[in-house]
Amino acid sequence: MLHFDPSSATSLVALCLCFVLVCVFEFANGFHDTANAVATVIYTNSLKPTVAVVWSGLMNLLGVILGGISVAYALVELLPPDVLSPPSGNPAVPMLVALFGTALAWNLMTWWFGIPNSSSHCVIGSLVGIAIGDSFVHACELGHSVDWSQIWKVLRALAVSPLLGFVGALLLYFLIKSLVKMPEMYRAPTPEQKPNPIVRAVLVLTCTLVSFSHGSNDGQKSIGLIMLTIIGIMPAAFALNPASPVSIEQIRQDAQQALPLVTQYDRYSFKGDAVASISRLSQTEGPAEAPSELRGDVYQVLSGLRSVAANPAASDADRKLASHLASELRPTVEYAPGWVRLLSALCLGIGTMVGYKRIVRTLGEGIGTTHLTPAQGAASEVVGAGLIMTAGYTGLPVSTTHIITSGVAGTMVAAGSGINKKMLTKIVMAWLLTLPVTVCVAATVFYALA
Repeated sequence: MLHFDPSSATSLVALCLCFVLVCVFEFANGFHDTANAVATVIYTNSLKPTVAVVWSGLMNLLGVILGGISVAYALVELLPPDVLSPPSGNPAVPMLVALFGTALAWNLMTWWFGIPNSSSHCVIGSLVGIAIGDSFVHACELGHSVDWSQIWKVLRALAVSPLLGFVGALLLYFLIKSLVKMPEMYRAPTPEQKPNPIVRAVLVLTCTLVSFSHGSNDGQKSIGLIMLTIIGIMPAAFALNPASPVSIEQIRQDAQQALPLVTQYDRYSFKGDAVASISRLSQTEGPAEAPSELRGDVYQVLSGLRSVAANPAASDADRKLASHLASELRPTVEYAPGWVRLLSALCLGIGTMVGYKRIVRTLGEGIGTTHLTPAQGAASEVVGAGLIMTAGYTGLPVSTTHIITSGVAGTMVAAGSGINKKMLTKIVMAWLLTLPVTVCVAATVFYALA
């Protein structure tokens, strides 16, 4: 195994490389995910490609700015606390290299073959792999490093959302067909011919909704990844939220209230780590902890409180208290400066402008046995935008790619167009392989470097 000295030039260079990698990954995310937002308006000639991707980028920017950060840190919390803030301020270079290297490689490979793969699955698989790799590094049971309750919560959202997209778009298409008697809505586009102005306006609106919702959900994921990187590069400046309303005294009081809950109800091996962190946070004498160490202790306590809140053996009052204490502690370590949000949106937009063509062609011509019609595109995008936006504001990461492609497939079935079995097989294989491949690769890379 390799060892990275946090004060060495090698670690600093590696962290700077990780910062570049996270930007490149979000750029690649634009190839896959944001392309779904502009596919219909470009394929139907409603907007020129340049206009469509610029407009989509602006809506993504607005979605990122207004979308909050709950999704960002739902992903970050998949990582064990000792990886987030390792001892002695180690910037966790192995974690960042394993995460970005694995997710980026799989994203680029699937994009090259024009397969609408999920960037969300790439990231989540890599994060789970790192958590599993951390268990092997410390030669301990998986429960110590893998918070299964958080993982199942995220995976349930990923599994259910495409089904909802398929069924929702199918039903909405039937509703549109029964209410809207405009023939142009049900004809495949003619090359270089613009659609009816009403059809065009509808498709531009649905593109706007998907772009905004994508920024409010997927844009948050890169925010969390960027924050992991800059905290590793400059822990003194970014480990703690400088604008946090929570004082050190309040942190101490919350930690003391958490002690009996964690001691009694924590179901994982996090218990010993959380109790030790509570002990350090409760000390009023001696030198103050460094920002990275304080961040690590807060995350250990948050892990213990999450376990209490998910434990059915705990009383309702105790679970509510655990959730309340966690909500008070989170602003200390879970935040994002404005420039991080802007950087995330910029990388998404540029990626869309460069790599949208392959995915647009797949969605327009590859999923069904006939070409996509405006009504099918509108139905899949309206349902997709609603699901993505709802998930974004409730803190659940979902896949824009999976929801939109499932929605398109649902409308193809509703229209009696049939499904292109060859393309569907490629997409399903990518969906099925993404999680196990990224888990295994990330776990191996992390174990080799840690």
